[in-house]
Amino acid sequence: MGILVVGSINVDLNVRVVRHPLPGETLHGSNRSMAPGGKGANQAVAAASLGSPVAMIGSVGTDPAQQVALSLLRESGADISRIRTVDDEATGLAIVVVDDAGENSIIVIPGANDTVTAELIAAERAQIEAADVLIMQGEIPTEAIDLAAQLCTGRLVFNLAPVVPVAKQTILRADPLIVNEHEGALALEQLGREDAQSLSPRGVVEALVDMGVPSVIMTLGPEGALVAERGKPVEQVPSASVAVVDTTGAGDAFVGGTAHRLLAGDTLVDAARFGARIGAYACTGWGAQPSYPKAGDPLPGA
Repeated sequence: MGILVVGSINVDLNVRVVRHPLPGETLHGSNRSMAPGGKGANQAVAAASLGSPVAMIGSVGTDPAQQVALSLLRESGADISRIRTVDDEATGLAIVVVDDAGENSIIVIPGANDTVTAELIAAERAQIEAADVLIMQGEIPTEAIDLAAQLCTGRLVFNLAPVVPVAKQTILRADPLIVNEHEGALALEQLGREDAQSLSPRGVVEALVDMGVPSVIMTLGPEGALVAERGKPVEQVPSASVAVVDTTGAGDAFVGGTAHRLLAGDTLVDAARFGARIGAYACTGWGAQPSYPKAGDPLPGA
C-alpha cells in the first residue's frame, strides 16, 4: 500500500526574531504566521508531494486549527481518511522561533497527538501490516510507537525525534533509524552503552549497528549524513550548499525524501543522498511543509 505515517499533526505558529532571546530577556518579533506542521504530517507531506502513495494515522482536535493542520496533507494527495478528530483535545501546536541565521527553537504542545494511543494503533492493525514502509517519530505516546513497530511487517523508518523512552526492540527494528548527533547518542544509551556521549558521530552509528540496529542514518546538517548498514562500511553523503532561509522541517523533509526513494527501491545510501537534497531544498523557504518540493521541482546538488 506504499508509505504509512503514524505520527503527529500540528499547527506551527512561526515567529521571526533577529536573534534568540537570552534567559529572562524579551525581544520584539515579526512575520507571525500559522502553517501546518508536526513531524508526522511533515514527513507525510514531503513523501506525498514527491509522488509516493502515502496514508497517515494521527489525531486532530475539533477546533478551527485542524483545517490549517490538514491543509497541505490534503493538497499533497495523502490519504487522511484515518486521521481521527477528537473532542477533548485541541489540535497540536508548535511555537517556532526563527532567527536571522535561519536557526530555530521550537516548543511543542501535543494536544490531540496524545490521543494516538495503543488502542488506536491496535484498531489500525491491518493498515500497519499492509504498509510497505512505515514511518514513525517521537511526538506521539511511546506505547503507540512500540505497538506499531511490533505490528510492522514492511520496512520501519524510525526517526527518534524527539528522543523518548521507547522499547529497545523498537530501536532494534528500525531500518533505518534516523537521528541527528544528539539523538543518536541518546538512542545508544537506551540500548545500554554508557559511553555514548564520548563517541564521535561515526562511532555512534557504528556502535548502534554493532548493537543490532539493521541500519542507521545520522543527519549532520550542512555536512550531510552518515549512513551505516550491517556488514558495510559507514558512508557519508553530502548536503547541497544553499542559501539558508529557515531550517524548520528540514530534517522531516530528509526523512520523507529518503522514504520516498526507499519505496522506489533505491539503496539506503542513494535514498539518503536524495533525502539530503530534499532537506537542503526545504531550508530555502519559510516554514516546514510550505517549503517542501513537489515532483519535478529542480533540486539543489547532484
